[in-house]
Amino acid sequence: MRFVIAMMKHETNTFSPIATPWARFREWGAHIGDDARRAYENTGMPMGAYLELAREAGADIVTPIAAEAMPSGPVSEEAYSIMTDAICDAVAAGCDAAFLDLHGAMVSETTLDGEGTLLERIRGIAPGLPIAVTCDLHCNLTQRMVDNCTVLIGYKTYPHTDMYDVGLQVGRILMKSLHGELDPVMAWGNRPILGQTLRQGTDDEPMRSLIAQAQEAERSGALAATVFGGFPMADMPEAGLSSIVVTDNDPSQAEAFTQALLDAAWTQREAFVYRGRPLPDSVAHAAELARKPAAGGADRPVILLDHADNCGSGGTQDDMSVVAEVLRQGLEDVAVAAIWDPLTVRELHDAGLDSTVTVALGGNTDMPSIGATGQPLQVTGRVSALTDGDWTVAGPMYTGVQVAMGPTAVLDTGNMEIVIVSWHHEPWDTGVFTSVGIDPEQKTFLLLKSRIHYRAGFADMAKHTITCDGRGVTTSDNDLLHYRNVRRPIYPLDPL
Repeated sequence: MRFVIAMMKHETNTFSPIATPWARFREWGAHIGDDARRAYENTGMPMGAYLELAREAGADIVTPIAAEAMPSGPVSEEAYSIMTDAICDAVAAGCDAAFLDLHGAMVSETTLDGEGTLLERIRGIAPGLPIAVTCDLHCNLTQRMVDNCTVLIGYKTYPHTDMYDVGLQVGRILMKSLHGELDPVMAWGNRPILGQTLRQGTDDEPMRSLIAQAQEAERSGALAATVFGGFPMADMPEAGLSSIVVTDNDPSQAEAFTQALLDAAWTQREAFVYRGRPLPDSVAHAAELARKPAAGGADRPVILLDHADNCGSGGTQDDMSVVAEVLRQGLEDVAVAAIWDPLTVRELHDAGLDSTVTVALGGNTDMPSIGATGQPLQVTGRVSALTDGDWTVAGPMYTGVQVAMGPTAVLDTGNMEIVIVSWHHEPWDTGVFTSVGIDPEQKTFLLLKSRIHYRAGFADMAKHTITCDGRGVTTSDNDLLHYRNVRRPIYPLDPL
């Protein structure tokens, strides 16, 4: 047998001013041909699972592309064509099955449904081709996606620590169907819930109980059951919550499981809305918590989440409002990860280690979608570290994957150590600190530009976690966002 195994992933924030050309995929590490196989073999990614299954089957393996970029604005026409052409050309050359690691919330300059458009094109080339697809928990599932694949599944964890397991699960379903051992059928649906990403952590309600219900469906006969929280920052018609269930030639069972999951989600729709508070109050609360020992006197950090400027959801990663408030209130022993400011990184590299410099940090990017302009923050400090920004994730999320933050620097103000990067990177692994010589467990405060993924690397060490409502295009304040394409009515934009 000959298998095409490929990855094409981007979570598109249509409100983000950060462009997404092909160069942005290359920054993360776009790999072509055998380089794609080498990059993801023996990793904790769906593509790693697919490659393992193909090896077990003794199949010939074709890996046309493995490309991912940090979330940002719509994918350029060129980048989308490069990725989809590579996959489609490999299918056109002939294969027995395709195993695709996709995201589910890709919007490009040419289509609002990046994954559905790709799958439809593949079906046009090879109408009967068995196709397995993994999607992110934040997939905005569409009819076009479902109609043009054989079996589709999503992660059950956020942070996404089960990517490899989900790849194995869906890959094995397809392998058994290839051998005539089962006949997978799918049922799917959605509900008009534009749930906020900050309320989709799978250790929290409402997602925790919904995931448990999906797992119970799998124990009760479903081959795979998925609840997608959806990605609300992608302004496209199908954005929002959905579910899909795969059974062995039992469409009525698949439909029943799907509708039960959707009904349960609808009853909990209010829990998908984040309720914030003023930024000064949050920072003051964090300072007060740090003065009170945790149970047992554990000496561990208080985490401050700058969630409105999370590059892992398309934020600019250079808004300085939360950093400025933390400095204003005089918090001490703070480590920040990370500020995106390639010009300042270059300035610090030129100045050299141990130099004392004053810089206008961050604030280089206007955010017209929320009516905000960039506001740099003047900061004085010592250059305490300079690196190339390359390191390998230890896990449990993206285990074994090489990370590239681009040229990186640390500026130490005395009270605050600020990691400054040239390429966007969300801090989901402690390597964002340890790679530049900072031990996060020894800090009083960790200020992270993240939403939920930080839990993969930092949750176990956190004394407390405080959400900080700063500025940014990953805001949880729906009043700041102007939707044009999402279906209406939809909760909570409309009173349903």
